[in-house]
This record gives sequence, C-alpha cells and structure tokens, in this order.
Amino acid sequence: MTATLPSIELNDGSDVLCRAAGRVESIDSTEGSVVDRPFASIVIPYYNPGDRLRATVEHLVRVLDASGMSFEIITVSDGSTDGSPLSLDEFPESVVRRVSYAINVGKGHALRMGFAMARGRYVGFIDADGDISPEFMAAFVSVMQAEEPDIIIGSKRHPGSSVHWTPLRRLYSWGHQWLIHGLFRLDVKDTQVGIKLMHRRVVTDVLPLLRESRFAFDLELLVMASHLGHTRILEAPVRIEERIDSTISLKRAWRLLVDTLGLYVRLSLRHEYDTLIAFGSAGSASAAPQGHIATTGAAVAPSPMSA
Repeated sequence: MTATLPSIELNDGSDVLCRAAGRVESIDSTEGSVVDRPFASIVIPYYNPGDRLRATVEHLVRVLDASGMSFEIITVSDGSTDGSPLSLDEFPESVVRRVSYAINVGKGHALRMGFAMARGRYVGFIDADGDISPEFMAAFVSVMQAEEPDIIIGSKRHPGSSVHWTPLRRLYSWGHQWLIHGLFRLDVKDTQVGIKLMHRRVVTDVLPLLRESRFAFDLELLVMASHLGHTRILEAPVRIEERIDSTISLKRAWRLLVDTLGLYVRLSLRHEYDTLIAFGSAGSASAAPQGHIATTGAAVAPSPMSA
C-alpha cells in the first residue's frame, strides 16, 4: 500500500525546546500510577556522523514542535569516536534522551536499545546523516493518525519519491528486493530506507524477537511484524539527497546478503522465531536488549545480542 504525505511548514522561535519539553500526555500505567507519555518517540542511531548529527536533531526538534505533538527523541551512539555525542549537550533530556556505549556493534543493535527505551504511542526512527529530511517524520505521524496502519515505511520506489542514486546502487537495491520477495513473500517494494514509524503495539510484539545487529534489521523488523499479523504496511514517498561520500561498498552489500540469508534460515528452516513465540518470548518489550548502556553521553561497552 502507498500513502500520500501532507506538506509540513516549520515554525521559528527561540522557545522551541521549552514548548517541546512541556507537551506530555498523562496516562495510567499498568501498575496503576499516572505517568507521562509522549505522543511520538523517534530514535536516531548513529556512528561517527560528525556535525550532521546536531543538524539532524535540531531539524527534527523544530519539525515535531511545529506539528504541535508531544515527543521525545532518543539518540543512540553506536560506539562513536568522533566526539559527536558531545554536540547534543545543550538539548534538555526531556526532549533529547541520549544513549552511548563504547563498542561499535551495528545500527540494528542501536535501534533495539532505543526502541526498548521508547515511551511514545508511536515509535519510529530516522537516519542521522540528514540524507532524509526530518520533515517527513511529522508527515508520517499525520498519516499514521489518519489511516491507522501498523507501520509506515519510506520507499525509494514510491512514485512520489525523489531519489538521486547511482546505477550500481539502483542495481543493488533491485536485486535485494527481488531476493526478499522470493524468500519472504513480503509485499513491500523497499525495506531499507532509513525512516520508519510504527504503532506501539508493533514494537511491543516484535522487539523481543529481533536479533539482527546490522543493516538487515529493517528487513527482520518488517518480516517479523508481518509474521505476527501486523500486515498493514504503508509505503510513503521520500526525498533522498545523497552526499558525494555516501556510497555502498561491495563488502556492505555482501554482509547484507549474508544477513538476509541468515534471517531466512532462522525463520523458515530452523523455525527459531516460532519457537520463541511458542515459549512466550514475544509478549513484552519492557526489557532492554542485553548490555550496559549509559545515558547523557557516557560510554560503556555493551554485550551484543547474537545476530
């Protein structure tokens, strides 16, 4: 299924952070106490993004503030060594919650960490490099409210998308999606774009099952969501302005292929996910992935989950 996104206008003003921090939604927790829950939780995983990280976070804060919703942004440093976590020091934790650990494990591991911390009614993520404008995330939330799908994903193959990519990258994408359709019968045209938004119920069901630590995380997320009955997935247009230094290497393409085949083996040959579901592992996302994390920029080593 495809979606059409509304246009977004940004508001200016020095009180953006104050307004954002003040918007919360009071709800009753399972323990009977009243807690504050943001309307949307957006995770930004990153590894050595340089000054692009702060620019992306600032833009996302302004876009979400302009929408009028309550929100939290969770940034997860996947072992960054370029000092980029320090660029977020000025953001209050009520708006930007920061997580850092010392070892570079992979984007999937960082996203699992962020998802486990998320409190929002809707949970999503966006890449830190700024290739995809944060404007699209607020539009995703609007579509989620209007059409109530399980998941909204950005798609380079949506007829409304604007993408500048090389012929080689287009070939890699086409080949990977052809393989995915053959192995998993997943009815989407593009699994790998770095912006997605889900209803909280999807994260609650799927998070305890996820094992991928690298770039096949997006695929595993969609495959397991579909496997558990969350099949209403909307593909939305994106605009991707790829940087000159944004390239896909043969090594990365090979690792994505290996991880994709590994997912197929675990799902269809070994039936490992069915075993987890049968033993009740897919019922709560309250526990974070194994490993020690540090907030507000401190760095400690995690114990990666098996891929």
